[in-house]
Amino acid sequence: MGIRRADPCIQRAARELAADGIEAGLFHTSGTAGDDDFPGHRERLDRGVTPRETADAVAAWGADAAVSISLPCENALRDAAAKAFLDAVGIPTVMTPLAVTMLLVDKWETKQLCRRAGLDVPDGFHVDSDLLAGRGLPVPGYRDAPRVQAERVGYPLMSKPVWDSTSTGIRTLRSPADLDAHLTAGPETVSTVVEQVVEGDLCSVDIVGRPGSYRVLPPCWTGRAGAEPVFTVADLGWCGPREEADTAFADVARTLAGLCGNLGVHGSVNVDMIYTGGRFVVLEINPRIGGATTLSCAASGNNTFTSLARMARGLPHTGGMARRTCWAVEFLAEDGIQPKAPAELRRRVRVVTAHGLVIDGVSHGDIVVFTLAQGEEDRTVRALWELHEASGFPTTEVMAKISALLDPNR
Repeated sequence: MGIRRADPCIQRAARELAADGIEAGLFHTSGTAGDDDFPGHRERLDRGVTPRETADAVAAWGADAAVSISLPCENALRDAAAKAFLDAVGIPTVMTPLAVTMLLVDKWETKQLCRRAGLDVPDGFHVDSDLLAGRGLPVPGYRDAPRVQAERVGYPLMSKPVWDSTSTGIRTLRSPADLDAHLTAGPETVSTVVEQVVEGDLCSVDIVGRPGSYRVLPPCWTGRAGAEPVFTVADLGWCGPREEADTAFADVARTLAGLCGNLGVHGSVNVDMIYTGGRFVVLEINPRIGGATTLSCAASGNNTFTSLARMARGLPHTGGMARRTCWAVEFLAEDGIQPKAPAELRRRVRVVTAHGLVIDGVSHGDIVVFTLAQGEEDRTVRALWELHEASGFPTTEVMAKISALLDPNR
């Protein structure tokens, strides 16, 4: 994803540094970045840049400290290795240490960490691609082990690669025949976590800090979870009042912060969960910022990138739960924003950001985030329907979702 996914938080953090006489530098491996994207030094690196090359580029620029804001997880892993090189030459780097990052990018290891911490996780099992393919130690009965486990957990099941992210490679296994096809896919088979399907509301939470002080940002709701993989950005994302879930999350937040402290997390992690039956079930803990970071920052007034920069400077970091101060709503305009729509939209609501969404070089339309205070729900819905009736933007489908969220009695 490009740097615009962090609009406008990253620009504010860079300008705050500049106001203190500190130059910020951005080293990126995809997309383009101009002054509006990042007001500071910008340097494009090759997509295949190694951790050593990354560290050398940062050091050659003359950095006094560094912060990792890379995603997805494979890029965070590169940065964790680069951190070791940078720390060694006296450039302290805000990034979770490599050993912990390797645990968190491994979905099976993360599941064990969460379970031991007392967090709910989906029941499941690990499928090792080397043992399936007969590489290394021969284990003749290995193919039967997942079949027995699957019968214990129950169908449908969801299979996801141990080392992948952004919902890539997820498959639904509805029957023993689906599992057999998964187990006999051939040399291209990767190690997977196979787990029970949990239905409920998808939720994303960012945690920022270092041992002794972690800031837990408000939960962001990103769609529904079920038997089919979902591209969460395509649904309505929002951060706002949800009394029962907010109450249930308080204990989960304390447990997650404690787990981060025990692991030695240094920087930002993103936790994906499902809220179902009054409880939160943890799916992943990603050792990086999340796709909903801008949404949670907008709803709480806490700028994750400012927090990371303060940590790099050795300044105090505020811990505890970040209080939600307003609604924040995000929607995707898959066909793009009409030429006059941004200006008309800003006249009606408080727009946080409106920019193109590009993932792995593929455009998915335009992302729009806006905020409103509690008590402004009816006025906001009416203003957006007026815009829709005049221009067709946002679409009828998006407007129906916004209305159901903000003004369910409309």
